[in-house]
Amino acid sequence: MLDAPGGPIEYEFVAGSADRPCLVFLHEGLGSIDLWRGVPAEIAAAVGRGGAAWPLLVYARHGYGASGPADMPRPVSYMHHEADVVLPVVLAALGIERPILVGHSDGASIALLYAGAGHPVTAIVCLAPHVFVEPESVAGIEEAKRVFESSPMAERMRRYHADPVATFRGWNDVWLSDEFRDWDITDRLGAIRAPLLLIQGTDDQYGTFAQLDAIAAGVRGPVEQVRVDGAGHAPHLDARDEVVAAIAAFVSARC
Repeated sequence: MLDAPGGPIEYEFVAGSADRPCLVFLHEGLGSIDLWRGVPAEIAAAVGRGGAAWPLLVYARHGYGASGPADMPRPVSYMHHEADVVLPVVLAALGIERPILVGHSDGASIALLYAGAGHPVTAIVCLAPHVFVEPESVAGIEEAKRVFESSPMAERMRRYHADPVATFRGWNDVWLSDEFRDWDITDRLGAIRAPLLLIQGTDDQYGTFAQLDAIAAGVRGPVEQVRVDGAGHAPHLDARDEVVAAIAAFVSARC
């Protein structure tokens, strides 16, 4: 465990070559270390093939995995808090400078907020990012609530989270609140100059390609996009080989 503002953080850190920027993975709204399904290690191996090893950090935010509980109810600004308060402390504690941030969903938003606040990053990979709330987002999250309340979803989540009910409610309740309808982080995009790779599935149930278009229009750094045919909200799992290869190629070219 790692001490962080708000309590202990579960993490896995693999030290690599000192001259390589660390790959830092930021999970989705219901994610954890294990729910990356080994993709971070595959990406690190693919990037480092034939050369020095790439350092790697995966951690679970408060309220997820085996990390300490989150303050409830979550405020609308919970992703800003993660980017502005918690992530800088986690990186500093492990001596990580100018990371390559790889974020999925909420984690992608946190990566953009972190870079948009002026923190130096080498590059950013966004998987199914969101920078504002769409009707599709609300509909998808309402459906997730229905499934959670009418199925053994909580028991399945117990394999990955210390308190699955708190994990689900902490994410679902804030996204479905009236206050969250106006959540929008496009104001931070203009400060981002690092290279970005944006990846989204064509069947993403939580958002449309308007998210990628807004990011590409708002940032000042070079942007690459991969739109994965048939993939849902987790393109790195639905099209694992394609997405791992795309990220490895992007990192190799930019870093």
